[in-house]
Amino acid sequence: MYCVDKVFVEGGIEYMTGTSGGERQWDKLLSYQELVKENCLKTKRQILEGEPGYGKSTLTLQLLYDWCKSLSTSPLKKVDVIIYLRLRQLGGVKSIFSAIRQFILPMDSDISEEDIKEILKQMKSVLVLLDGFDEYPDQESTDTDIYYIMKKNMFRGFNVILTTRPSCVPKYFAPHSDRVRLTGFGGEARRKYVEKAVVGKCGEAVDQIMRNLEANPILDDLCQVPLFLVMFAHITNEDEHMLTFNSVTIFFRYMISCFHSHMKNKMKDENVTNFELFEKEHKVLDKIAFEALSGKNQKLVWNREQLLNQLGHEFYYQYLRIGIFLEEEVLNIADTPNAQDHIQYNTEVIFFHKTVCEWYAAHYVAEQLSGGKTDCIDDLCNLDPIDLQYLYRFACGLNKIAGEKIIQYLQQKEESKKFAILCMLEQEDKTERFLKSVSDLVSTKVTYICIDDSKLLQRSTLQILDVASKNQ
Repeated sequence: MYCVDKVFVEGGIEYMTGTSGGERQWDKLLSYQELVKENCLKTKRQILEGEPGYGKSTLTLQLLYDWCKSLSTSPLKKVDVIIYLRLRQLGGVKSIFSAIRQFILPMDSDISEEDIKEILKQMKSVLVLLDGFDEYPDQESTDTDIYYIMKKNMFRGFNVILTTRPSCVPKYFAPHSDRVRLTGFGGEARRKYVEKAVVGKCGEAVDQIMRNLEANPILDDLCQVPLFLVMFAHITNEDEHMLTFNSVTIFFRYMISCFHSHMKNKMKDENVTNFELFEKEHKVLDKIAFEALSGKNQKLVWNREQLLNQLGHEFYYQYLRIGIFLEEEVLNIADTPNAQDHIQYNTEVIFFHKTVCEWYAAHYVAEQLSGGKTDCIDDLCNLDPIDLQYLYRFACGLNKIAGEKIIQYLQQKEESKKFAILCMLEQEDKTERFLKSVSDLVSTKVTYICIDDSKLLQRSTLQILDVASKNQ
């Protein structure tokens, strides 16, 4: 783990200036520090959106770092208090004061919830950072302080920034909030990251990584996503024999294998038979990940003891040592009159990123569908495929039969026909069924390439048209 300031590099940031003809209008921000200036917080409520891996959490941590360090250049220097909460931890915690007591204050603090309320009343300037609404278990509830805060029924005078994926922007807050979005890493930001966090100012090494990136169009698109660029840059720096990645599935499979082999190299003197077994056999984890993502409210935090019992001691600690799992210690206060007498600390477990959870869940989906079962598609049909886009794409890349079923399912819905293109291109073998899927897609209606489509979707649409043309 590194201090955020050692690895943070700004990607593209835009804020919404209004709408015209039903379309949202966006302008570029020159710096992430403008997020907390008045023009981006006119309503005192801001929704900061970004696709998975675009650096929403890293950005909020950088704001927190700037404030803690009292940076003279930071607009936060006049802020008295910052409240930073990860919403995934707040399932069942209705009170913001209880959340502050549990997740921010030191273990041995004797400050009560009433004290917290009183302290905040005295403050002139407060910023509340609420990270990960898409991972918030109680996002449907209208009876939590988070809901009241975003509706401005609470903390009216405080500035609040809520981060989320675009597919999970809360509709009942959005019209009354300022909107900002992260647009990923362009060429300059990529180069800066490689220099800052991977190889230093060594020009030739930086150039080599950038050449590897630009040589592969799929990779070039993928690495607009900061999370993938980070993985790619570190892997490339350690491995001279770089593979060609033709899909996000191939890239992710290689990335996960690097996690395992990195740890395996450290453990050469130990018995590594089980180590290799657990890398390949993870069916129990696949099901756990799928069930977490397919529930009405996604549950992305687990109690350590329960997960240990389900996965087994050896498997669990291997995935923890590798870095696929992360542990967080949280305070648990019993809801009783003498709550202070019933304070305990629990260890909770998360995947290091939601996309990794999607990777393991996709294995479950692929296995179920290739075996003729369609229950898991039924479970997913209420969820926006764009919210779980990597789960769908991984499942298509992991198994040909599952991929064909998913693409057929997506093509039945008007709103997900375009997304089906990305899923098609995960499949390595261009079978007759694949060509029929392409034919159905391009012959049923006009194919548009839109300015609002991601660069990856634009290029994928061209690839599909190219396949259609070559196969008449």
